[in-house]
Amino acid sequence: MISQISGILIFKKPTEIVVDCSGVGYQIFTSVNTSDKLDEVGSKVTLQTYLIHREDTMQIYGFYDDLEREVFKLLITISGIGPKSAIAILSSISIVELKQSVIESNYLLLQKMPGIGKKTAERLVIELRDKMLKIDIGETNITSSNVIAQEAVSALVVLGYNKITADKAVAKAINSLTQNELTVENILRLALKFAIK
Repeated sequence: MISQISGILIFKKPTEIVVDCSGVGYQIFTSVNTSDKLDEVGSKVTLQTYLIHREDTMQIYGFYDDLEREVFKLLITISGIGPKSAIAILSSISIVELKQSVIESNYLLLQKMPGIGKKTAERLVIELRDKMLKIDIGETNITSSNVIAQEAVSALVVLGYNKITADKAVAKAINSLTQNELTVENILRLALKFAIK
């Protein structure tokens, strides 16, 4: 099992990178959240990884930290969610929001994620609720984080951005900040940059 890769980032797209390790380039699939946290091409990177070996292929999935890798491993245990779907989920929602959605049985939010229908959303809640409760994200209060996010989205809407753009920009901003940095002001400052792109 390849559990970590360190080297020079030589190629970068939102969900795929290549890391040069002593002359060997490893293709690694990542979430958008992990890709956003990596420095530019040419920089040294270290990723936690998970190797999936099938009859006809071997694919490496990379994560900025061990927490994201653990959630990925939980997601792929759900019937109907493969590695690519798990990466799409981790790209579309923060781990804090995912944990909150599963614990609160928020089927509507879960079904908004790529490739998740009603039955898969129900399986996510049933099979992952207890496991998600055990995951320590380091959040002191999920609900307060959610309130802050909603305030930031509302502020962007008032500034003229549509709700979908505002939601995506705020989610990206939250994923770029540490728990201690999660204030409406910090989220807005970053979200405005993401909303322009």
